[in-house]
Amino acid sequence: MAVADVPVDLGRDEAREAAARELSDPAYVSDDPNPLERAIDWVLDRLGELFAGAGSVSGITAVTVLVVVVVVIVVVLRLRIGRTARSLRSGAKVFGTSVLTAAEHRAAAERAAEAGDLAEAVRERFRAVVRELEQRGVLDARAGRTVDEVASEAGQALPALAGDLRGAAVQFDDVWYGGRPATGEGYRRLVSVDDRVRG
Repeated sequence: MAVADVPVDLGRDEAREAAARELSDPAYVSDDPNPLERAIDWVLDRLGELFAGAGSVSGITAVTVLVVVVVVIVVVLRLRIGRTARSLRSGAKVFGTSVLTAAEHRAAAERAAEAGDLAEAVRERFRAVVRELEQRGVLDARAGRTVDEVASEAGQALPALAGDLRGAAVQFDDVWYGGRPATGEGYRRLVSVDDRVRG
């Protein structure tokens, strides 16, 4: 193409469109870091300042201090998360909103077990045990009782069954609040505890 063929007279609108086309090229896209990259850069800058300020301290001492700080943070987080999970599990209430007899909970547990829903069977069988203890006067009928309270109070009233009741409470907790799968063997243990409470 000859130099004379190149258009030099562009109108305002044509020039704006040509500039917009040129600037839409990916080569012109900003290289700005995303928020995560900015946060990481900030942390690294602070650590750099820390180590720059500790120029009189040996490299091994600085690394040791950094490792200790990281360990302390991990321990604090672990304790906090563990305490929250334990309080959620131990504070979990045994009964929902429905009020059934021990026999009705037992029947619901059997239906769930026959249908293969072992988690529901475990829950209903444990509820049957608690309701049986209430109906027999071992526990007072009280709304909002937690799994741990059941095991503790019933275990004091029936020391011979304290270990079984504690095991039943742990199983209920593990299945319903700990995310562990219910098993046929675990359900049969609960049936045995229920039978012993009834006997």
